[in-house]
Amino acid sequence: MNDLSPATPAPVLVTHGYMSGFGNGFETEALPGALPVGRNSPQRCAYGLYAEQISGSPFTAPRSRNERSWLYRIRPTVAHWGQFTPVEPGLWRSAPCLEAVVPPAPMRWSPLPLPPTPTAFPAGVRTITTAGDVAAQSGMGAHVYLLTRSMQDEYFYDADGELLFLPQSGALRLATEFGVIDIAPGEIAVIPRGVKFRVDLPAGPASGYLCENYGAAFTLPERGPIGANCLANPRDFLTPVAAYEDRATPCRLIVKWGGRLWQAETDRSPLDVVAWHGNYAPYKYDLRRFSPVGPLLFDHADPSIFTVLTSSSETPGTANVDFVIFPERWAVAENTFRPPWYHMNVMSEFMGLIHGTYDAKPEGFTPGGFSLHNTMLPHGPDHDAFEAASTTQLAPHKLTNTLAFMLESRFPQQVTHYAANAPELQKNYALYGRDLVVRFDPGQKQGRV
Repeated sequence: MNDLSPATPAPVLVTHGYMSGFGNGFETEALPGALPVGRNSPQRCAYGLYAEQISGSPFTAPRSRNERSWLYRIRPTVAHWGQFTPVEPGLWRSAPCLEAVVPPAPMRWSPLPLPPTPTAFPAGVRTITTAGDVAAQSGMGAHVYLLTRSMQDEYFYDADGELLFLPQSGALRLATEFGVIDIAPGEIAVIPRGVKFRVDLPAGPASGYLCENYGAAFTLPERGPIGANCLANPRDFLTPVAAYEDRATPCRLIVKWGGRLWQAETDRSPLDVVAWHGNYAPYKYDLRRFSPVGPLLFDHADPSIFTVLTSSSETPGTANVDFVIFPERWAVAENTFRPPWYHMNVMSEFMGLIHGTYDAKPEGFTPGGFSLHNTMLPHGPDHDAFEAASTTQLAPHKLTNTLAFMLESRFPQQVTHYAANAPELQKNYALYGRDLVVRFDPGQKQGRV
């Protein structure tokens, strides 16, 4: 038998592991010799495989931003193609989505309940806000996923944007073309645009948050004066090793393209990549490995110091989307109001809480809930947070049992009809500022200038 003879079909998901490093070039194979050496697309691939390239950037993008991977698969993607028919989108929406009119005010929601019937991805996605324009490849969608069953002979890919998964309750197994990624609350995973995957629930129902990034791919932010260390380090990002499914069975491929969902029937699993190499691949990251920085003497740093990933825009320093977290950390600044201050911002802010308590909103903002503070709308600590922060002894204090996140965009975020009418919307949240009393007394000077 020569090297090009077909191999005996391997078990489903033959390998499971990770390689470390963000944006590196990787190479991995589930069968020895499946990767060609010294050529990308040989005349004949080992094991009778097909060579296929997936590009996440234009061919002529600068080397530092050029993203592509070579996949060596049992059948090319075009062979999995069928007659596509529209799929009812359910509660998934894409920008621009102007189906609801809401007052210009802060908004907050309690956690959404799991659906009462068996629900898999993507039917379990509920869009809360959209921003920008999916056709112009700019902006984002902020979603919540509520899943009670695994996908069964069903596969999905998003041609409109990359997907950032943030589990809040329950674990996810993301079986992708590139390999298998397991994530639980406190971890994230990013599935690039165009990558096919299946969502399994290894430990029962799961819920969490989902950012659909229409714009430039997420990357690590520049550290600037911080220097070479801290924040998120490239070595802590994990990319899966090659795994494949050699399975001939009727399957359904669901594609999100142009803001709509489409489906086609196929006769084999599309997760049939036996080997791959390149720098365009899914990855995971443990948020507990984020190394925060902060003020050590006085003053209040901007929340941008907590940026994990950023999607850039054509305007330097202005993000299409920033993914920011507020993890456990020490607060040590003296003579400084420690929670986030009162402010108005040109960026829009969608926040969620993975676990614990958020220091600026100790009441009403619960794990699984979320809030929206839109472009140029005022927000800040509630009455209780202000009282505590103004009177507490300013000794070094560690914030524990907390993990909140923020999706910040240069675009205003439009609320969907579903979110605007959800019973979990906290109707009086916009009025929390009215509890802040007048303290002005021109006859009494307090504090320091």
